[in-house]
Amino acid sequence: MRKGEIRKRGVFTIGEVLGELAGACGFGRVLAMGRWELAWRKIVGRELARHTQVNFPRRGVLEVTVAHSVVLQELAFRKEELLQMLLREVPDEPLRDIRFRLGKVDE
Repeated sequence: MRKGEIRKRGVFTIGEVLGELAGACGFGRVLAMGRWELAWRKIVGRELARHTQVNFPRRGVLEVTVAHSVVLQELAFRKEELLQMLLREVPDEPLRDIRFRLGKVDE
């Protein structure tokens, strides 16, 4: 069912109602962010992931804040490999690049 579409019978499934509610409340974005975080943690491992913070992708670019320059260098060295692995983990989301930046991360 598309937004604004009216059914002739006026009967909706619970999935349709919850889908509309989630979209209206912005919950879809929260779920998508959770998918990126889980995929990132799976790919880089728990130890590296705890020194990073994944931000929601914008225009196909996933920005990752990294707490330490040594970790940033390691991730930058593996950038192409990480990008390909992320594309396999989250295939329905368009991603063309990963950008790393040094910054504060809640570890």
